[in-house]
Amino acid sequence: MAKPNMADIFKQAQKMQDEMTRVQESLEQMTVEGAAGGGVITATANGKQKLVSIQIDPEVIQSDDKEMLEDLVVAAVNQALDKAQEMSQEEMQKVAGGMLGNLPMGGMKLPGLNL
Repeated sequence: MAKPNMADIFKQAQKMQDEMTRVQESLEQMTVEGAAGGGVITATANGKQKLVSIQIDPEVIQSDDKEMLEDLVVAAVNQALDKAQEMSQEEMQKVAGGMLGNLPMGGMKLPGLNL
């Protein structure tokens, strides 16, 4: 088996880093939604795991149950953030998995990459 060319390895690593940077930037534009209470509360988060918006059905606002409304908001936000984290991980794994398959490392593991 031929020894891997270090210049090729570094080129591929740089390409992977550039692609990961591009994906991280695009994650800010990607959004997911979380809902609670049958959809009366909807939270939208982006791929950077930042809350973008919350929609609350006016019927719920007219309710005197403040604690229920607070619980629904928390549930919707948590669901949206969980989905955003999952989306982010999937997008990064697409890049890392595809690029690592092209590197001639002979099964070498890279710390910090959970693939």
